[in-house]
Amino acid sequence: MKNYLIALDAGTTSIRAMLYDVEEKRFVLTAQQEVEQSFPQSGWVEQDADEIYYKAAYVLNRCVTNAGAGRVLGIGLANQRETVVLWNRETGEPIAPAIVWQCRRTSEFCAAVPAEMRKTIADKTGLPVDAYFSASKIKWLLGNVPAAKKLITEGKLCAGTVDSYLIFKLTGNFVTDYTNASRTMLFNIHTLDWDEELLAYFGVPREILPAVKPCTALMGETVLSGTKIPLAGVAGDQQAALFGQACYKEGDGKITYGTGLFLLFNTGARCVTSRSGLISTIGYSLGDKITYALEGSAFNAGSCVQWLRDGLGLISSSAESEQLAASVPDTGGVRFVPAFTGLGAPYWNSDARGLLSGLTRGTTKAHIVRSVLESIAFGAKELADCMQQDSGICLREIKCDGGASANNFLMQFQADVLGITVNRPAERESTALGAALLCGIALGLFDVGELAALRKSEKIFTPVADRTQHEKWYQEYLKAVERALMN
Repeated sequence: MKNYLIALDAGTTSIRAMLYDVEEKRFVLTAQQEVEQSFPQSGWVEQDADEIYYKAAYVLNRCVTNAGAGRVLGIGLANQRETVVLWNRETGEPIAPAIVWQCRRTSEFCAAVPAEMRKTIADKTGLPVDAYFSASKIKWLLGNVPAAKKLITEGKLCAGTVDSYLIFKLTGNFVTDYTNASRTMLFNIHTLDWDEELLAYFGVPREILPAVKPCTALMGETVLSGTKIPLAGVAGDQQAALFGQACYKEGDGKITYGTGLFLLFNTGARCVTSRSGLISTIGYSLGDKITYALEGSAFNAGSCVQWLRDGLGLISSSAESEQLAASVPDTGGVRFVPAFTGLGAPYWNSDARGLLSGLTRGTTKAHIVRSVLESIAFGAKELADCMQQDSGICLREIKCDGGASANNFLMQFQADVLGITVNRPAERESTALGAALLCGIALGLFDVGELAALRKSEKIFTPVADRTQHEKWYQEYLKAVERALMN
């Protein structure tokens, strides 16, 4: 009889449960549900927390039913980070829409934070002050949702990220893990605790926040199909991908091409302070052993390809972007800056907006599509350059994952721009794989020492192009970014 683990991947646009065969060490089934986003005002992004939970429960039950009674040994969880939910501790019901990580409604508050407090926040959390992170979202909800104040006085309010909300709904326990806590701008990544000074500054009572545990802690038990199943192995989606990509050594790096672009770089036991606007964060924790990482994030990557398809109608499918981009030798001078919701690292400018420049009568949709794909790769290069400068460690190879990693044009262009190999794994579901592996370690099924050998490459992209030409294009892109910052 086979035994399985379930990786629950609660992402921004979909929720998936993937059944992982413990003996064969591979995924054998996926159940997926799309999750809607709403945009009630310009720059605002919300989701229905009830929808997140019910669709998570649906895909979990699908996997358990297919696995058979008693065959699922545990559930690991990876989730979209920074998104905030407020709910009633007594009923488990959310009291307001979830504020998604992309939401910019608190930009003005963040821009007004004084320099001294910005330094304090950066020193303690490794994060720049930005509406991207959870603290200002929680502050806004506490000040704008009338039911929140009443529940605080009654001791019934819970505030947490998506992982803590799902764990609460599934197990009844109010907990989170180190990686998700490290994204809130309220958690001291050196002392591994909620920070009293920061809680006071943002007006967040400690009692409304979850207990914080290592990634490999037992978070609780849930009952599915009449069977108790432990929930253990939790990490934010990008940290889970770092783990799933076997980035276990200092200097290992990966890029996830999802809705946004996320470059994470393992710095080992050393918490590197960035001088370039990058994030210092907790990469993962195995028990009490903390592994730190540098992170650079671009808010829009795969979302730009979706915009080409759904917003402009230039392509009928994401796959078509590869063919169109490869059909022209260059962009014909067209440059695109993917700043739909501002620019993340290294700029952290919420006022920047997307820019399409260099258009002529000779511009075709192929040029525009290629400029969009090139902008994704150029954004990653900018982050990689900053990362190497801050850490003093050279990137020798990048491991890639996420939906857009299937685009061969983009991956080859990325290798050419970086001047290093880009390694695409045979198992591209790195986020789910990280959750499954962390769960297996938590339950004593795997040893981290054996996991690196499990990663297999599907294709390695080696730099082949003229670096001088690519550097010229990159400088043109940076000039376009300067113009976007002036908007």
